[in-house]
Amino acid sequence: MLYVAAIFLPLLGAVVTGFFGRWLGDRQSELIACAMLILSALISVFLFFEIAGSGQNIVVELFAWIDSGNLQANWALKFDTLTVVMMVVVTVVSAMVHVYSIGYMAKDDAIPRFFAYLNLFTFFMLMLVTADNMVQLFFGWEGVGLASYLLIGF
Repeated sequence: MLYVAAIFLPLLGAVVTGFFGRWLGDRQSELIACAMLILSALISVFLFFEIAGSGQNIVVELFAWIDSGNLQANWALKFDTLTVVMMVVVTVVSAMVHVYSIGYMAKDDAIPRFFAYLNLFTFFMLMLVTADNMVQLFFGWEGVGLASYLLIGF
């Protein structure tokens, strides 16, 4: 369960701040977005010590995605030593960017939208590094590109 939580907490933060940010307000949106990232970073560090220390390769299959003739692609998350190292880097750097952005974006009008985009970027980056197949890696890559476009256009 922690494997899935480390990846999907930023998505939860993006959905909550994106859809309910105006209702929650700027401060609560900042807190929710940062809390989701910090929690994801802490889980990533825990997974690093669990997986890197033992050299395990863990695949968490979420659901069967494509099943057509001989082609079968499951939506799965792969966790090995390289993956958890990249997860720690992505989540820790992203958490620091989130915390820094609280002060940097203080006078902006659309703070919830900005934090939703940041969380979305982090989610897609985590999908990219935990991809179990090339199709899933492509979706993570395109999601990172989309989130980058949204952040650059902000």
